[in-house]
Amino acid sequence: MRMSTRRVPDFLKPCRYESHRKQHLHCRSRWGALDICVMNGTSCRLHWTDKPYKWHVNDGEEVFAVMQGEVRMHVRSAEDERTLLLRTSDIFHAQAGDEHFAETVGEARILVIEKEGSV
Repeated sequence: MRMSTRRVPDFLKPCRYESHRKQHLHCRSRWGALDICVMNGTSCRLHWTDKPYKWHVNDGEEVFAVMQGEVRMHVRSAEDERTLLLRTSDIFHAQAGDEHFAETVGEARILVIEKEGSV
């Protein structure tokens, strides 16, 4: 039997992938993170925490997805301040310039997608 020497197209080659088990993430520091990837200047990080963050304003948009636990997302504008309760699988989208902070209810794991290097 003769072997083919034709080149295999890239789209047929096996993909490189990584599996991250969120329930096993436990960082040494509060809001520690597992850096999953950076795509075109946008970082994707899985955070673990059991403490609140701080009031802050991102210089770009931020997507905040609760993977496990509950989070109170505090949002402030010139007119008012409100709190949203986010549970597992809930997603919060902050626009650039939105002032906000996250306060966990116990322990939580949160997927954060934002501009690389953002606060």
